[in-house]
Amino acid sequence: MALKAVHVSDVPNLDQVPDNASLSLYSSASPKSSDLRMKAIKENTLLSFNTAGNYPIDFIEFDVQVTRDGCPIIFHDNFIYSEDNGTIFEKRVTELSLSEFLAFGPQREGGSEGKTLLRKTKDGKILNWTFDDNIVYQQDYLIHVLQAILEVVFDHAKERPIIFSSFQPDATLLVRKLQDTYPVFFLTNGGNEIYNDVRRNCLEEAIKLCVEGGLHGIVSEVRGIFRNPGAVNKIKELKLSLLTYGKLNNVAEAVYMQHLMGVDGVIVDLVKEIAEAVLKMVKQPCGEGEEEEEEEEIVMEGKGSRPKFSQRELAFLLKLIPELVQHQ
Repeated sequence: MALKAVHVSDVPNLDQVPDNASLSLYSSASPKSSDLRMKAIKENTLLSFNTAGNYPIDFIEFDVQVTRDGCPIIFHDNFIYSEDNGTIFEKRVTELSLSEFLAFGPQREGGSEGKTLLRKTKDGKILNWTFDDNIVYQQDYLIHVLQAILEVVFDHAKERPIIFSSFQPDATLLVRKLQDTYPVFFLTNGGNEIYNDVRRNCLEEAIKLCVEGGLHGIVSEVRGIFRNPGAVNKIKELKLSLLTYGKLNNVAEAVYMQHLMGVDGVIVDLVKEIAEAVLKMVKQPCGEGEEEEEEEEIVMEGKGSRPKFSQRELAFLLKLIPELVQHQ
């Protein structure tokens, strides 16, 4: 199911989050790109969490699933592929017990060798990931999974900020009912792909789900926002938060465009590069020789401010980056 829970209780160096960031940054290291910068540190690892925590970000995004015996684990894939005596086989992660899951990949014990861990591409090559996005989960199963995750969060989160999000509409509605401590966002592809569940097929459906289910915001694939910029105003008018994810968020200009549009935060892979670029873009200039108190006042007045654009002006600005939307 790959329910996403931003749970940072065991991640050091995240207590010192700057409180003057006008565009939130969320880290999500991804190995799916040919970009060597994304292969240096693998996603969903302690190294990626700790490394991202060295930069001015607000959250770390990662993927949570629950094993057959009820243990939440951090893992992105729906399936595990492995090889045994030359034969490739697959197993759904949620059908494995914790001990079976831990038998794959590198082992902690010296001299021990785990089962091979492979990934599958859409064209069938055993290299990358595969997904089962159209599976329908029964409510009893979703409740079991969510309660296991919530137990860990409530036991260890302490005062850390957490956001729950999921591509599964029913999972978001359930986690909203099961707790009221943490905000719940709906993840959507923004209309870039079509699913059996119509609630997943466009931003308008995402907005409807959030309003009817009392959710707190939307996490959209960034191209959905660029193709439908008018949805941003509607989302903001309804007092919903808006975050984005996707390859375009590793392009500083695309992130700045979202800042101008009113997007609240972006999930990025290249944390250092994008964080530095965004800070330069939104930094408020101060004249030389000004008093320290005066400078602080200017910065505070500029906090979170954005230029105001009409839909026509935004449409013109978006025409400046059509090649990014088409080819990412």
